[in-house]
Amino acid sequence: MILYFVAQKFKVIEDPRIDEVAALLPGVNCGGCGFAGCRNMAENIVGKESTEGFFCPPGGNETMKTVAAFFGQVVEEKEPLIAVLRCNGTKSHAVAKTEYDGLNSCFFIHNLYSGSNGCAFGCLGGGDCVDSCKFDAMYMDKETGLPVILQDKCVACGACVKTCPRKIIELRLKGLNDNRVFVCCINTEKGGVAKKNCEVACIGCGRCVKVCESNAITLENNLAYIDFEKCTLSRKCVKVCPTNAIWEVNFPEEKIESPLKQWQEDNFDKL
Repeated sequence: MILYFVAQKFKVIEDPRIDEVAALLPGVNCGGCGFAGCRNMAENIVGKESTEGFFCPPGGNETMKTVAAFFGQVVEEKEPLIAVLRCNGTKSHAVAKTEYDGLNSCFFIHNLYSGSNGCAFGCLGGGDCVDSCKFDAMYMDKETGLPVILQDKCVACGACVKTCPRKIIELRLKGLNDNRVFVCCINTEKGGVAKKNCEVACIGCGRCVKVCESNAITLENNLAYIDFEKCTLSRKCVKVCPTNAIWEVNFPEEKIESPLKQWQEDNFDKL
């Protein structure tokens, strides 16, 4: 009887809408929304009775529309994001100088030393990011030693971003037709030192900054960065980068005209 009265005294009456909202969410509990799981997100939404400020990466805009409709609200659509690997330090670009034989964990290696290729900023190849992905959207490429992100499976939950000790994975806008341009390097060392360890490292020359007409590129601490919200995808920066540190993704190959044909076009009026 005592236990019964104590239970009645301290029982918590839960809002039944929490279960209903939780049922509208994917239920993958990835944490991409910033909460412990889908149910925890549902509790917070119901508590505020508003979807403003909430977003479910796996469910995307369609899921948030459904949840908002439950409360008789309308949400503003967000542009889709995707995880991007900002390192091209493959086994051929960043040749190993030492041989590591130990626990294959990026977190462990990062706290142990700079890495086998000498770059203290690049990918360590331990695959912690792959292990953290609940959507099978990543795998380790044995040939390059780098993780590969599968565009059709990535939901931008951010688990890999949080897991990587080097912070080389970033969430960026998918872009129109999945087109993206970004600096595939985060090395802030001076050009000579950076290139000594990786031949495709950003050397902070500033050429990309000069040709960018949208002021989307900044140069700080010997490293260029492209703001994906300002970038117009002109790709002029890609052409002037001396180390090929700037990547263009999902663009059609440009036709290379012969020198003779180009000369004829340039001098057509004179012929």
